Amino acid sequence: MDITNVMEYEALAKEKLPKMVYDYYASGSEDQWTLQENRNAFSRILFRPRILVDVSSIDTSTTVLGFKISMPIMVAPTAMQKMAHPEGECATARATSAAGTIMTLSSWATSSVEEVASTGPGIRFFQLYVFKDRNVVAQLVKRAEKAGFKAIVLTVDTPILGRREADIKNRFALPPHLTLKNFKGMDLGRIGKTDDSGLASYVAGQVDRSLNWKDVKWLQTITKLPILVKGVLTAEDARLSVEAGAAGIIVSNHGARQLDYVPATIMALEEVVKAAQGRVPVFLDGGVRRGTDVFKALALGASGVFIGRPVVYSLAVDGEAGVRKVLQMLHDEFELTMALSGCRSIKEITRNHITTPWDTSPRTTSRL
Repeated sequence: MDITNVMEYEALAKEKLPKMVYDYYASGSEDQWTLQENRNAFSRILFRPRILVDVSSIDTSTTVLGFKISMPIMVAPTAMQKMAHPEGECATARATSAAGTIMTLSSWATSSVEEVASTGPGIRFFQLYVFKDRNVVAQLVKRAEKAGFKAIVLTVDTPILGRREADIKNRFALPPHLTLKNFKGMDLGRIGKTDDSGLASYVAGQVDRSLNWKDVKWLQTITKLPILVKGVLTAEDARLSVEAGAAGIIVSNHGARQLDYVPATIMALEEVVKAAQGRVPVFLDGGVRRGTDVFKALALGASGVFIGRPVVYSLAVDGEAGVRKVLQMLHDEFELTMALSGCRSIKEITRNHITTPWDTSPRTTSRL
């Protein structure tokens, strides 16, 4: 298959997937302004490449929470991957492990933590929604720990599901042959057909709207795993995350699926990085489709990025091989961007390598 960039997978996935499934993966909330902006904002950040640097050797590797990975590009939690491909999350796990990077498994996966762990070695994080029944939460966390997962990614921007109008129109429901495998044997209902979005109804019934900062502390009493807070967009919440004992922050607007008209994550990133003051690593998800995007995020202070939709699109088109190809293409583009910017390692990527629309002070230039 002659695919030359990550974005080509989306059109192919649209052809292949049932409309309800494609719309679920692809759509944002309400007017979808933030969905467009997540991509467009990257295009307004320009490079300031340095020349005559010996780039005969480039090292893209980095360390996340003490784990050495091949590149600062990781896999975000995306729900219900067996809607895209019969092997679902297990195919993604194998591809991510082969690429030498980190996969995050969604609470709402169609493969269980145990099934994903059984695919072989790999560094994996577990994404957590906090349910009203805290016993369910404690059970999930313990199972993830037992299965060898290395961190908990706590999603904090979903006390209620955003208004995803495509899902409402399609009356989204999980196809009847699939289940949310992590909840097998628990009486947590199904994401069935309703007059609305089945997922919105499910979230309204199960997810705890009272979730607050005390619960981040509570989570630390039931697990020794580091906790990443996912869904931070402001300096204020970055500071509170650090105070609450978070091991890291993920700047995320939930793929533009929650509150519309929030900033693109790349626009919110620098504010969060400055507020964190180097006390914890800050990561980004949302809109990453090119190796140039990864470089821009790192130049603004991110320790790495997570990709979501490119994974499910490539999974739909070509299973495990598709996900491998997406990760390889992003790695290669990122390596090329580093070389052409004059950076030989991650630590050499600095704020001076880019210019943004909000840069106000003119840079010093020598006059001849």
